[in-house]
Amino acid sequence: MADSRWAKEHVPALTALLSVGSLALVFAAALQLLPVGALPRPTSVLHAIPHLNAAISLAAIGTILAGVRAIRAGHVERHRTLMLASFGLFAAFLLLYLYRVAVLGPNTFGGPEWIRTFVYFPVLLVHIGLAILCVPFVFYALLSAGTRPIEEIYGSIHPRVGRVAAALWLVSFSMGIVIYLLLYHVY
Repeated sequence: MADSRWAKEHVPALTALLSVGSLALVFAAALQLLPVGALPRPTSVLHAIPHLNAAISLAAIGTILAGVRAIRAGHVERHRTLMLASFGLFAAFLLLYLYRVAVLGPNTFGGPEWIRTFVYFPVLLVHIGLAILCVPFVFYALLSAGTRPIEEIYGSIHPRVGRVAAALWLVSFSMGIVIYLLLYHVY
């Protein structure tokens, strides 16, 4: 009980710690700064990850939307279950993405230069920005809900933070699917 009370009193600090740690891991993987020599490199798995992550992204969009609908209808437990599922999908996506990018490096766009400049890069930059921005909102929403009884959540800033987190998450996942389509199906 003392641990949950401590966590409840330190949600902003835990949010900052988890956000910084998560984002540091993402940037270290993207910049290929992680020691990955011992990681297995099965080509078929590495090449399947983008397709699996697109499916995970679609599933996450579905669970986020269903979670928003559930809380609007007053179904708190269903909302909680769906948002935890969304976070689990996000974590699975991130682990797979980090593994692939740490081993293979970032993907390069193979389409025409004008598409790369005026479509791909702007979508990618907004996607990355929103993905970075949503991390602390998601952690805060999860930590604030996970450390309080349901009655206290309604009087907290969790509902506002949760709305921001859900919106950022949805747009980021959607733009990620656009990037996937451009990289693997259009070009």
